[in-house]
Amino acid sequence: MSNLENVTFCGLFCELCSARARIPHQAQALQKSMEEEGYPVWGKEIPDFENFWGFLRSLCDPQKVCSGCRQGGGPPFCSIRTCCQKKGLDACVSCEEYPCHRIRELARGYPTLLSDGMRINEIGMEKWIEEQKARAERGVVYSDIRCYPYEVPQD
Repeated sequence: MSNLENVTFCGLFCELCSARARIPHQAQALQKSMEEEGYPVWGKEIPDFENFWGFLRSLCDPQKVCSGCRQGGGPPFCSIRTCCQKKGLDACVSCEEYPCHRIRELARGYPTLLSDGMRINEIGMEKWIEEQKARAERGVVYSDIRCYPYEVPQD
């Protein structure tokens, strides 16, 4: 099978998450502006500045923010990941129950999830990954289209 490092068990693509695609760039811009204003020197006078500065530095590195669900990132309590691992599946789209109640609930928050699952089954994971990389290059991120509230069942 293809390189699934940036594909979640549920069928999202990690590089479309703002934690990787947008926030690091914004954090880097803020850090640069603050450095130009001298915050590393005089900001230490501000309570909790060192904690903030360390947090900002960590936001600049997308791998520190989230390593991806296959590497232990994402919600530690994810029932979808647990289900796939128990069934020995690389992704939910391979399951005979797809889309199950968990995926349908998650799709309430991620409007492209079900159509992406159909697309994976139609063209295969490798081609789908290439399409997602093209989306990422265009600046698409899930946070621009995500809907709330949604909650993935824990059963």
